[in-house]
Amino acid sequence: QVQLVESGGGLVQAGGSLRLSCAASGSIFSINAMGWYRHTPGKQRELVAQITNGGSTNYADSVKGRFTISRDNAKNTVYLQMNSLKPDDTAVFYCNAQITTMNGMVGRFWGQGTQVTVSS
Repeated sequence: QVQLVESGGGLVQAGGSLRLSCAASGSIFSINAMGWYRHTPGKQRELVAQITNGGSTNYADSVKGRFTISRDNAKNTVYLQMNSLKPDDTAVFYCNAQITTMNGMVGRFWGQGTQVTVSS
């Protein structure tokens, strides 16, 4: 089994910053890509940012210039540095990873979610 454990969420004022972390562990052979999604009740789940094991990144238009995704391959960990936060960023953020497991299965795995609340 693969587990993704997230941390770093919290309550911040508009204009503030947070850094989210997501560490993958378990029966991992390789990680092809990791990313962050967010969801607010009543809204669609949104891809925020993703990064491949080669370092290529993609961002939602709404966060470009404010968020930065990075990873530490040795720790199987992905980070999301969030600056200039806005109230509209308020959501539960979910870590996601495309992983090849030790038994050869390729699948997408999800973290438990971490709440980010930005006050106005």
